[in-house]
Amino acid sequence: MVRSLIAKSILMIACLFCWNLMANELPNPCSRDRNPNDFTIFSYHEIAENSETLDSTYAVSAANFDAQMKWLIDDGYHFIKIDDIINSRKHNKPLPNKAVLITFDDGYQSIYANAFPIIKKYQIPTVIALVGSWLQATDKVDFDGHLIDRSKFLNQHEIKEMVASGLVEVASHSYFLHRGILGNSQGNMEPATITRQWLPNKEAYENDKDYQKRIYEDLKTNNDFLKKYTGQKPRVMVWPYGEYNMEVRKIAESLEMPIGLTLDDGSNTTLTPLWGLRRILVDQKMSHTDMQLNMWDRNSNFTDGAMTTKAMHIDLDYIYDPNPEQLNKNLGELLERIKRVNVNTVYLQAFADPDANGAADFVYFPNRHIPMRSDLFNRVAWQIGTRTQVKRIYAWMPLIAWELPPNNPAANDKVVTLHVDQKHLNMGYPRLSPFSSKARRVIREIYEDLAKSAVIDGILFHDDVTLSDYEDDSVMAHAQYKKWGLKSSVEEIRSDHPAFLRWTRLKTEYLDDFALELAQIVRDYRPGLKTARNLYAQVALNRDAQEWYAQSLSDSIEKYDYTAIMAMPYMEQADDAGAFYNQILANVKQQECGLERTVFELQTVNWRKNNDPISPQELSLTIQHLYDLGVNHIAYYPDDLFHNNPDADLMKRVFSKKPTRMLPFNPAGVTLRK
Repeated sequence: MVRSLIAKSILMIACLFCWNLMANELPNPCSRDRNPNDFTIFSYHEIAENSETLDSTYAVSAANFDAQMKWLIDDGYHFIKIDDIINSRKHNKPLPNKAVLITFDDGYQSIYANAFPIIKKYQIPTVIALVGSWLQATDKVDFDGHLIDRSKFLNQHEIKEMVASGLVEVASHSYFLHRGILGNSQGNMEPATITRQWLPNKEAYENDKDYQKRIYEDLKTNNDFLKKYTGQKPRVMVWPYGEYNMEVRKIAESLEMPIGLTLDDGSNTTLTPLWGLRRILVDQKMSHTDMQLNMWDRNSNFTDGAMTTKAMHIDLDYIYDPNPEQLNKNLGELLERIKRVNVNTVYLQAFADPDANGAADFVYFPNRHIPMRSDLFNRVAWQIGTRTQVKRIYAWMPLIAWELPPNNPAANDKVVTLHVDQKHLNMGYPRLSPFSSKARRVIREIYEDLAKSAVIDGILFHDDVTLSDYEDDSVMAHAQYKKWGLKSSVEEIRSDHPAFLRWTRLKTEYLDDFALELAQIVRDYRPGLKTARNLYAQVALNRDAQEWYAQSLSDSIEKYDYTAIMAMPYMEQADDAGAFYNQILANVKQQECGLERTVFELQTVNWRKNNDPISPQELSLTIQHLYDLGVNHIAYYPDDLFHNNPDADLMKRVFSKKPTRMLPFNPAGVTLRK
């Protein structure tokens, strides 16, 4: 009995020890990067009292800064410098446990007056990012459109004294890119580093060549200035507002700045590139608990993936109006509705489908291949991101459902359906063949143009990522089937069951691979981009459905960040809606990270019954039921702001019942909040 009790005690202690390791050291098993966090970087701005600050939002008092540094030291954290990171990556020199880098953005005078004494007191290596045009000003500084006294920023003597201490490294924060520039014809001011500037005199956007030239000249000017002004040539680029892309990153690297500091979510693991190191932005309200929670998120790779999805799926076709006055009114009402519903995610239509056949006739952004209905997507996405509480904006885009102009070389390279019984399931959408090299090139360039034109957080692939079991029978498809070692025609493949099953698998993989290729194109311009895809409910209900759709529940959950299952019982003509949801959920739970990566997308109208709205009570009860069963992510479609469907107040109430954080375990001493 005694030995049994001792054994149980040892087991309990071991479990507690393991729990502590899980909570603080092991990465999230559902993270794409399962490597541990190597180091944490904090981004500070002003160190001053509120009454002395230019922007109190990101100001930290000297007392709080001192307390935060002392807390890090007392909790066993070790301050590192840029050389330590470089040596770790290039020479495999290990970093200390619980490594932390401290950085300051913008070059405020308060850094010298209030932070530098604390930096010297604790011997903290720091990086200070400087804006050349602000330092070179003699009287007033153009502070993002506001004239500020030059004295609010560091002077040459102060910078040189800090550099001479050996504790401070100077970084570039651009010469004149820390500002907004005209991002569209509607007047939105957007980050100068990543925005193709709208040129009113030309009624056109800045072209790629001019954009790259503008960035290069700015960064080179700042490097030359800072070397002369501070005695140090920057090797670190700190991106203004944390915004960067592949083009500006390559320019920085060409100017011998291989290290880029961002404000991206996520850990700094061995897979995190030096040009995209992630930082925690410290604001005025960040307590020790907040700091601990942020660090735990990073250490466990819980960042975006820790957030539950509460998503509104928006048709821009409903918002668009050729009358600018009415369009502005519609947009204003949309923004107010988003705030009223209090969603944290928006799936925003980037294409136009006025004939409602599921394929894109137009898009809402400038591009090379398909008519632009209106230059609207960038404007709406920017307004949602800056004027509402929404944290993630996904561009809702087709994969292959494009209706190109007749003169486009790829216009006729379409999916061909083998003629079968009319009662057999057919996808219906006009689609370009994914096996056409011409079509794939056009689609790639459309996605690249989207990436250049708008600030987005993710891509939601339309439900056209599919081929039926009688598709594709085009000439282009035949050529690919031969490469796969199959018979060329669909009819021949269907006559051989093992070949049919292999064909189904290969089509599924081919479509997913193409979607993820497109996502990577966008990710080059929008680092940190998330992927989501619509999945037919039958794929989550019936093990044979992959043959019908070339979609796989397990593959989708594994490959995409989120799988948005169209859990729509009326569309599927389910006899029992409750059983319908329960069966989908049971199959999702069988998948590794299924609940963490699956969005239940609900219908708000019954398309099979005169587009009748689903009652608010039914929708609310359904969402609550799914929450009770452990579902983390819910979206709904469509949203009709003109008829308040679904009811905005009701949706806010039911969404509020789910915490915004999805955390399976918790570090000791941290109180989780909704």
